[in-house]
Amino acid sequence: MELAYYSDYAVRLVNTEEPARNKDSLTSVEAVRELFGANGQAARRATDADVTRFRSVRGRLRSVFEAADDGDETLAVDLLNSLLLEFPVSPQISGHDIRDKDGKPDWHMHLADHPSNATAGYAAIAAMGLAFHLTSYGVDRLGLCEASPCRNAYVDTSTNRSRRYCSDRCATRANVAAYRARKRLETERAADTGRSAETAQATTPRTDR
Repeated sequence: MELAYYSDYAVRLVNTEEPARNKDSLTSVEAVRELFGANGQAARRATDADVTRFRSVRGRLRSVFEAADDGDETLAVDLLNSLLLEFPVSPQISGHDIRDKDGKPDWHMHLADHPSNATAGYAAIAAMGLAFHLTSYGVDRLGLCEASPCRNAYVDTSTNRSRRYCSDRCATRANVAAYRARKRLETERAADTGRSAETAQATTPRTDR
């Protein structure tokens, strides 16, 4: 499995909270387990205690995205390094469950589940995935949605580094809002121009012939 895939772990966790909307979906052990996706074995290790621990890791991961979004590369790297030190990964070569066209194992790097608890395992995978993406593609590939008040995290995988929103929905909403703002400005300018013309006409002295 390509290590960049694991960066999605970080995005999924960060986006369980929308601070500007005062929303938080990470409120139960079931919500924690859903974050693991198809990794059922790791999800089953989650307990009620992991809810608080996951929230703590979530805040630290969001800080990485915020620093990257602000253009502070050094801070983003320092914050991510602190997570990597606290939650080390256990890399393994895997491939027995995946075969190529000749029936041979498709060997690839895999991050093994951490044995201690669900939070440690998830945090290790999320931090390593984010670190791999950052070092391979650049800090500017980590961002926060520009569609206010969303501010969801995303990892930019576009070819021209053009991503600004977390989803097509937010991109459409932002474009519609920008269009309406331009139309209002055009209307206001037209009205101002009309009023100026009327004022100029009213103040122009009349010359009797």
